[in-house]
Amino acid sequence: MPDTGSQAGGAIESALQRLEKALGGLEVSIQRRIDADRSLNALQEDLQRLGEDRSHLAAGLDKAEARAARLEDANRDVSRRLVSAMESIRTVLDAHGG
Repeated sequence: MPDTGSQAGGAIESALQRLEKALGGLEVSIQRRIDADRSLNALQEDLQRLGEDRSHLAAGLDKAEARAARLEDANRDVSRRLVSAMESIRTVLDAHGG
């Protein structure tokens, strides 16, 4: 007659081994998930920084474009004044026989 105590002990031992194996797999899965979350968080932080950098660069570009437009306006004004001054000088020279 088989010993039911031994069978029960063997079944419990087998169940414990399966449970330990399942827990080990669960721990591996949890660690992978934690690592993936960390990686995702790092990517989100990088994306946030890139967005901030883009905003700063866009603001700097807007300022540079505005400055370039002001310089172009000033250049046109100076050019116009130089032409006017040269015409005035020619008029004076022509009037005085120069």
